[in-house]
Amino acid sequence: MRVVLAALGVVCLAALAAGEGRAQDNSGDAVLVEPTAMSPEAAEEEGDHHEGYYYPKPQTIEHYVAEVYVLPGSDQVRRQSFIIGLTKQLVGGQYAPPYAVFAKGNDSEKLIIVGLRDGELNTIYRARALLATFTAVARATSFFQQNTQPDEATFLDLLKLLGFRQVTISDGHDFAHQIIID
Repeated sequence: MRVVLAALGVVCLAALAAGEGRAQDNSGDAVLVEPTAMSPEAAEEEGDHHEGYYYPKPQTIEHYVAEVYVLPGSDQVRRQSFIIGLTKQLVGGQYAPPYAVFAKGNDSEKLIIVGLRDGELNTIYRARALLATFTAVARATSFFQQNTQPDEATFLDLLKLLGFRQVTISDGHDFAHQIIID
């Protein structure tokens, strides 16, 4: 896990260094984020053809209102670069990675995280804990500090900067939780 966390910091810097300017609203007004809404429906809004192939039907869907805007130049190539860098770090570690990360969708705008070990990432609490860990690492990067309000922004805000619209976390067996990034 330590290798993965270090990798996230390195990958964030490498994949995002090309982004210029601030991605947040510079009006000076604080953006309030309402609590996320959860529903038991699957991703019927756009039709999720990855369901049933990479993960089971999500038991919950959460809508996250990001506090940032998509960075100019955040396209499929940038998202794939982020995933490639993170995956290289995951598989290049001393131990087998505990999960796989990949991007799917026509423009690679859907991040999918699937656990590779039984009993891991099998509850919404473990899924949120993984995202919280990624948030802590992202907040330590200079890119995140320059383009967000780092004490308030989350890993999901980083994903919004990159142009991701959806995150699905699954244990690869029975559990799946999906987050739509608004």
